[in-house]
Amino acid sequence: AWLRQILEYREEESGDGDLLEHFKAEAFQDRVYAITPKGAIVELAQGATPLDFAYHIHTEVGHRCRGAKVNGRIVPLTYELKNGEQVDVLTAKTGGPSRDWLSPHLGYVKTNRARAKIRQWFIQQDQDKSIVAGRALLEREFQRLGVRQIKLERVAEKFNFAKPEELFAAVGHGALTTAQVVAKMQDLLPAPPAAADHPPIARKPRSIESGQDDVRIRGVGRLLTQMARCCQPAPFEPIAGYITQGRGVTIHRQDCANWLSLASQHHERVIEVGWGETPATYPVDVMVVAHDRAGLLRDITSILANEQVNVLGANTLTDRETSIARMGLTLEITDVVQLSRVLDQIGQLRNVVEAYRKS
Repeated sequence: AWLRQILEYREEESGDGDLLEHFKAEAFQDRVYAITPKGAIVELAQGATPLDFAYHIHTEVGHRCRGAKVNGRIVPLTYELKNGEQVDVLTAKTGGPSRDWLSPHLGYVKTNRARAKIRQWFIQQDQDKSIVAGRALLEREFQRLGVRQIKLERVAEKFNFAKPEELFAAVGHGALTTAQVVAKMQDLLPAPPAAADHPPIARKPRSIESGQDDVRIRGVGRLLTQMARCCQPAPFEPIAGYITQGRGVTIHRQDCANWLSLASQHHERVIEVGWGETPATYPVDVMVVAHDRAGLLRDITSILANEQVNVLGANTLTDRETSIARMGLTLEITDVVQLSRVLDQIGQLRNVVEAYRKS
């Protein structure tokens, strides 16, 4: 009955004040009851502030709260509400809470409900920043490794994440490294395309037996095969075969423009092929940019020797004015994990500015 009394009290234009005192005496000592401008009663913990009131009304009202009026006068957000006071929350159109609101000694909020909502807002903001940072780190790593096609949903599943954004967040706040992601997604990822412009060692067309070498010809025993020069398929990239006249089967990447054109014009020459189980090495062009110094090439070759990576070609140009050396290397790589590891180690050498795969 006394809750109704307070509403009647607010509607009266004048009164002797005894009703409010009676209300205060009957109210629970650990609760406070404030009133909205429309007359709704809000129950809060004793010691609650206008911010607690705002978050009780709506989460967004709390986030955008910038001030408050109590019984028509401006009060600080740390003001301790009393029973029967009318609270009018002043909000901004945009913005969010302050981290100061979470400091207990500052007294901005009393209720756990308000504190939880403020904390969740900052968690979400940090999550968004982590997602942006993690996405940028992975994109930079993929670009460095020459990775162009990867289904991030399947990579996320490898780490038991429901969506790629959770993977980005984990990388962004440091729970995962890009190296861990690359290693985990190896079976999903086609190896980087081989150096297309200048394979340093000429490779003759090979006669292979189904299932015995790099490429399997489905349903066929022994056929002559050769890798298409136009697209240079790398191990485990999606491939297809095209039967030529006098040269056996030419192996193309499935997204090769020449292959798509040939297949549409002569579909009867298309044959299904696949990679064998034995992983092959393939040439990859790498660029190292560094401030030139004595022993740089020695340090790089030492890393390559430890990783058992063959150097198929090397070319170095040094700008005498800036002393910037640009070293082009053609390396024989087994997979993208090894490529990532080699680039990481070279990138950590003294004076090295960057090391990346040439696209």
